[in-house]
Amino acid sequence: MKALFIEARYKKGMRLPDAVIKKLPKTVILFTTVQYLNSLNRIKKQLEQKNKNVILIRAQNTKYDGQVLGCNIGMIGEKADCILFVGDGMFHPVALGLNNQMPVFVFNPMSRKFFEVGRDEFIKEATKVKGALMKVHASKNIGVLVSLKHGQNHLDRALKLKEQFKEKNFYFLLFDTISFSDLENFPFIECYINTACPRIAVDDRPKIRKPIVNMDDLSLYI
Repeated sequence: MKALFIEARYKKGMRLPDAVIKKLPKTVILFTTVQYLNSLNRIKKQLEQKNKNVILIRAQNTKYDGQVLGCNIGMIGEKADCILFVGDGMFHPVALGLNNQMPVFVFNPMSRKFFEVGRDEFIKEATKVKGALMKVHASKNIGVLVSLKHGQNHLDRALKLKEQFKEKNFYFLLFDTISFSDLENFPFIECYINTACPRIAVDDRPKIRKPIVNMDDLSLYI
């Protein structure tokens, strides 16, 4: 089956408030998601006009400079005073902060809120991940979320869990677009391992009533 990817761009103009720019350090690594890429160069010029040094990085598997994807947030490999993420949700900025030892600032174009992701936020996220991993260790019946979407389908990796944890029962739940309410149909499942978009286990965690951890996080503590 062929997949057609259509980029959905935010068409309204976007500018950073001067008060936001004043609070940023000298050298900034700028990231956003594909929705807001139309405004990226405008924001870059704004920052440079205020004597900020701006770095745009072409991350692995991305099409554009400054674009960030949830599936490839890792070590940036560039030195800067901070990261500025323009977008909504906490998954991307928290992941950027956990993988890179530098401050992370967020400007949400929808709410117009600006804030720094504090150390407490990173500690809270790491604590939740560790808690979910402990549940994986203690559980017998584990649900594995597998996406059928191109670029998110990791069924081959998911099936290897049976070799890694031979004493556990794994139930592989395949979907195109996940319906979190449908997970209630499997009350015997004690926790979940997510092999699809890693944002599910962070931003969508409140929608899932049982512990969930991304598959890539298994290697952190197991």
